[in-house]
Order: sequence, then C-alpha cells, then structure tokens
Amino acid sequence: MFEQRIFETDFKTALSEELDRRGMTVRQLSEATGIPPVTLYKISSGERDPRLSTVKKIVNVFSPHHGKFIALIAAKFLLDEIEGTKIDVGGIEYRIKGYTANSLDDCILAAVRARYDGAAGIICAPILASLIERLVDVPVAIMKPEIGAVFTAVDSITKRL
Repeated sequence: MFEQRIFETDFKTALSEELDRRGMTVRQLSEATGIPPVTLYKISSGERDPRLSTVKKIVNVFSPHHGKFIALIAAKFLLDEIEGTKIDVGGIEYRIKGYTANSLDDCILAAVRARYDGAAGIICAPILASLIERLVDVPVAIMKPEIGAVFTAVDSITKRL
C-alpha cells in the first residue's frame, strides 16, 4: 500500500498518511529504520526530499518483503480490513499482502507485480482466476462472495430504485 501511495502523491503526504494509519510517530519510525529523527522530521515537513536509500528503508519497514505472503487482489476497502493478517499453515506463517485493483488492467498488473514480489499464491475474483493462472506460476484461488454480500448489494440497489 505505502509503496504504491508514494507514486500517487508526494512522499511527504504518503509518509504522513502511513504514520497516521499505523499510529506511529516519527521517532518510532526512526528506531525501526535507523534513520536519524532529524532527517525524518525534515522529510515529513517537506523541508527535504528523501534519498533513494532512505525511501528503501522506510518502505522496508512499512511493507517488509521478508517471509512468505499470499497476495490478495481486491478493492481498497477490502484490503484495509484484511491486509497484514497472519495465518499459520502447518507451522509456516503467511501474511496477507494486498494489491489494490479497480479494473481488469489493474488486476493483471497486480498479479504480475505480486509474483515479482515473491507471492506464494494469489487470491482474486472468480472472473480473473483463469487468466491470472496463465500469467503466473503460483497457485491461484478465487474469492467467492458470500450470500450475505449479495443481499447487501441487493438492498443497496433497491434503496436507489
């Protein structure tokens, strides 16, 4: 999420949003990254642009690429609820890493990016699964909507009729 957000807005804004979302202070980020607090304060205030090495350290704290993960390609509202969840399977811990997608093109790019990032598997919408299986060499599973979600959508439609 953070690494995508830095391309959608300026770094200062993305950093501020991510710190707020995590309830993290600049001092805590400094401890986690090894970057001096003064440097981070200057970056977060917009006084200084970060070096690439600084950006990498911050991204590694917010989106670590160690350990095994399963990619979930979905809309942002779903990812906000589940991203970062850890699941133990046979003594191996996997985390859920979200890839935001709002179009077919986004989904395809997200699948390729997830595989490049080292995803152990990919979860996506049923309509995409067969296409994504042809693009990547990891297991692909579909996310089947529950009946409750269908009734919630029906309710939403009927309110607008």
